[in-house]
Amino acid sequence: MLHYTQMHLNRASSERKSNDWIIAQMRSDSHWLLIDEDKNLVDPHACELLTLSFEQIRALNLDNAIFLGVSDEKSYFALDITHEKNRHAIELPDNGEFVDMRQIGPKLTAKMGSVGVLAKGLCYWHNTHKFCGRCGTENRSVEAGHARKCRNLDCKHMTFPRTDPAVIMLVTHTFNDGIERCLLGRQSQWPDGVYSTLAGFVDPAETLEQAVIREVKEEANIDVNDVKYLASQPWPFPSSLMLGFIAQATTIDIAVEQDELEHAQWFSRTELDAFTEWGDDGPGFKLTRKDSISRYLIDYWRAS
Repeated sequence: MLHYTQMHLNRASSERKSNDWIIAQMRSDSHWLLIDEDKNLVDPHACELLTLSFEQIRALNLDNAIFLGVSDEKSYFALDITHEKNRHAIELPDNGEFVDMRQIGPKLTAKMGSVGVLAKGLCYWHNTHKFCGRCGTENRSVEAGHARKCRNLDCKHMTFPRTDPAVIMLVTHTFNDGIERCLLGRQSQWPDGVYSTLAGFVDPAETLEQAVIREVKEEANIDVNDVKYLASQPWPFPSSLMLGFIAQATTIDIAVEQDELEHAQWFSRTELDAFTEWGDDGPGFKLTRKDSISRYLIDYWRAS
């Protein structure tokens, strides 16, 4: 199961445009996810995403509250309190701590992990779209946090949340010795020994398949064909949608000449069996994070 893909909330796209409906949802059995400096409020020991009630947060400025969705007649909201002047008016749970979703996300349940990254992603989008891209006037949050509208009455430009499409691909080839191997690479800033599938953003006027072919050529100088889609994953670090593919290499000589990769190498299934996990302190090769689609693609191929 891919992490962050088990969203269970009804986003109520039509209903959330009504201010009266949103206010009613707030004052009913609502659950509030707090964000502080891009970190989620969690219980790090129990590995749980913490929520507060409306009564607990009603003293805060709710103008920038973000409606996330409804489940079992309970509404979920996100609220960024990074610059909240009245944050001293709320009492956080004793077991609560603001933690980066990169750290806690893989440990949460599939459903709440999906809700947690949605809250983080939308709060990040609001923080990075404070001003109108057309006239430069300050934007305001509208449609329950799912759009921003320019305050300039001569402009009124609407901005909506966006995700950046990125392809991520497992490239394989059966060598002359009869052994099938996959192509993995690493960036210099990653922990020692970690290797991952190749990935890159989709260019304008480019199909996903074309992006796979281009990125593999650019990063490792490998030609590929037979590009097949496998799965996708929201990846709000900060705001991407990862589109996973598997492709066949038609060349095998690796050349890492650009700045994107530090090193790339072909690995057999047997060699991957000897990899340790991301975060291990010991020497040697390591697999990517368990919550990543890169790991999903690798495990998919290992099991095939």
